[in-house]
Amino acid sequence: MPKIRKHSSVLEVVVIGGGPAGLMAAETLAKAGMRVDVYDAMPSVGRKFLLAGRGGLNLTHSEDSAAFRTRFGTRAAQVSSWLDDFDAQALRDWAHDLGIETFVGSSGRVFPKEMKAAPLLRTWLQRLRASGVTLHARHRWQGWSADGALLLDTPENQVAIRPDVVVLALGGASWARLGSDGAWQSILAGKEAVIAPLQPANCGFLADWSAHFSERHAGQPLKSVAMAPPGQPMRRGECMITSHGLEGGLVYAWSSLLREALLGKGEAIVQIDLLPTRDLSYVQREVVHPRGSRSWSSHLGSRLGLKGAKLGLLRECLPKSAFEQPGILAAAIKQLPVRLHGMRPLDEAISTAGGVSFDSLDGNLMLRTAAGVFCAGEMIDWEAPTGGYLLTACFASGHAAGLGVLRYLGLAG
Repeated sequence: MPKIRKHSSVLEVVVIGGGPAGLMAAETLAKAGMRVDVYDAMPSVGRKFLLAGRGGLNLTHSEDSAAFRTRFGTRAAQVSSWLDDFDAQALRDWAHDLGIETFVGSSGRVFPKEMKAAPLLRTWLQRLRASGVTLHARHRWQGWSADGALLLDTPENQVAIRPDVVVLALGGASWARLGSDGAWQSILAGKEAVIAPLQPANCGFLADWSAHFSERHAGQPLKSVAMAPPGQPMRRGECMITSHGLEGGLVYAWSSLLREALLGKGEAIVQIDLLPTRDLSYVQREVVHPRGSRSWSSHLGSRLGLKGAKLGLLRECLPKSAFEQPGILAAAIKQLPVRLHGMRPLDEAISTAGGVSFDSLDGNLMLRTAAGVFCAGEMIDWEAPTGGYLLTACFASGHAAGLGVLRYLGLAG
């Protein structure tokens, strides 16, 4: 598309969506001297960001850049282009510039020193306002009028605005009560954008637990385990047993592959190593050690430390006959297959996969079918696991969209 060249003092840019991607796009543009208005449907901005940080804001991850970029699966190349300009270290530097100190936890994840999202967001909004960014709450975007104006519903009336450029950062379709309801899909489809169906990502998966197992172990964590779908390298971490299946960080790390298996085969298998610090030969020796009159529960608990939720899961997923076959039992402890038959609903997912396809966007993240309309954040077709990867890429996409606007307007190379 041809570039628009106007003096920056009269440029008006609208950002629709006040999450990390939208606010980062606004900041990038405000630094270039543009007037930026941010509109959000909720009573205040950053609501999902605040909720995500309630238990400790995992801002990013400290692993090396090459490993970090592999976390985005089939979209690694596209997301890497965002990270070229705003990576994990840049995000930490940005937070420090706000006066928010960060630290690296034992897992390599990076957190604010205060462990909360609210102080960071509060300071960030103060800086945005000081730079000339205007925030408008309770403004729900409804698309375009027949003559091209942006239409926004407010509690009082509908307003029409005509900015030079608009950045859409409307999120996916999870946690709709916080503003990301996916309503933008039909609007952009009307602009001939190609949109991959929105699906759960970083979500819980369903297993056919017995009533006994569910009642006894739902809500208990599986700590210090490793997990992978068949044929994939094991990853260590922890997850949670729920009344309906499994969820948590280790499950989220494999959610894209598990989802694809469910869609293709109707079921997915995840293999769990209950003792990742012990090799198979060690487990075999301890299993065959004479147990005398002790029960298998007592034997496995004393010899291998298997008890509680781990032992319960082993019993849940193995037939009773396996406990009389030491070779099978030892192998299962190291590679216990758990069958999954579905996913929790889309609105319960931490994030969503699918969205505006990269084929519908140019290198500036502008819609090819709508000049001056840019996209950022979860509404684009990419996904990432939790652990700092998802949030970092949201920030980076907003920065990339802001730079894309500047290039489109002829204000950057």
